[in-house]
Amino acid sequence: MLRNGAAGGGPAAAAAAQRPVRVWCDGCYDMVHYGHSNQLRQARAMGDYLIVGVHTDDDITLTIDGKDTYEEVKTAGRYRECKRTQGVSTTDLVGRMLLMTKAHHSNIDEDLDYRKHTDNFGKGPKGHSPWTGVSQFLQTSQKIIQFASGKEPQPGDTIIYVAGAFDLFHIGHVDFLEKVHQLAEKPYIIAGLHFDQEVNRYKGKNYPIMNIHERTLSVLACRYVSEVVIGAPYAVTADLLDHFRVTLVCHGMTEVVPDKDGSDPYEEPKRRGIFQLVDSGSNLTTDLIVQRIIKNRLEFEARNQKKEAKELAVLEAMKRLEEEKH
Repeated sequence: MLRNGAAGGGPAAAAAAQRPVRVWCDGCYDMVHYGHSNQLRQARAMGDYLIVGVHTDDDITLTIDGKDTYEEVKTAGRYRECKRTQGVSTTDLVGRMLLMTKAHHSNIDEDLDYRKHTDNFGKGPKGHSPWTGVSQFLQTSQKIIQFASGKEPQPGDTIIYVAGAFDLFHIGHVDFLEKVHQLAEKPYIIAGLHFDQEVNRYKGKNYPIMNIHERTLSVLACRYVSEVVIGAPYAVTADLLDHFRVTLVCHGMTEVVPDKDGSDPYEEPKRRGIFQLVDSGSNLTTDLIVQRIIKNRLEFEARNQKKEAKELAVLEAMKRLEEEKH
């Protein structure tokens, strides 16, 4: 197929060249994270229209007779793979919740329990799958560029500032940001992300589950967010409001914990009359997700082992096919 205005082949070829390229990708998308977002971003770039299929709770890797579920499209030459985002997996995030360690926070040395988790969590009897296993996340400027919109605020834009942990970025966060986006005709939303140690101060336990670098990519992947402040101050200060020329400051219906000195972190925007509470309409919180995982710990561990066993079976099948070719 010829694209980008290339000539040749007559009317039929020209019509084919103008036909939208429809891309299909599928998966579990459990606890959607920036790794999933990056896959969807890559898939979207392969065509004009993206359709996403979400599997049932039983993830599909092989058919009942042991064949690769993508065999047909591979044979037809219509199969493509997106590059995996290293350093993140649902398995790893679940492990962080269950272990209650803080080794995943930025600027904290890895401890023995977490290292043991990365070696063993979800490991099947036949070893590790390269897809389900855990690897170290390393933030780079290129990763941020890939996720960032790159758009500057334009004249007439309403600059709206929101701040928080945005941990395990979920549908509750998306609903909140969508409601904030609807507050203005031309919104430009800036999300301030607190450092890991600040989040741990007001959330406690081993929060945040995702560190500042991971949370940055998760929020940048949201269509409603134009810019992210990495390591924003907990108190929304006059300097911050003036620097970004903020018109409106929004917060959800969750509790606002006082600053270290007992003061209201939103005192300045309230004084200026630009503070607004926004009800997302969703009752899902990061706490509820973590509680759900902990309650069903054994089920999740069994699921991860089952998933890894399936992936190892795929590797073995692929290996056999390669050997048969030769």
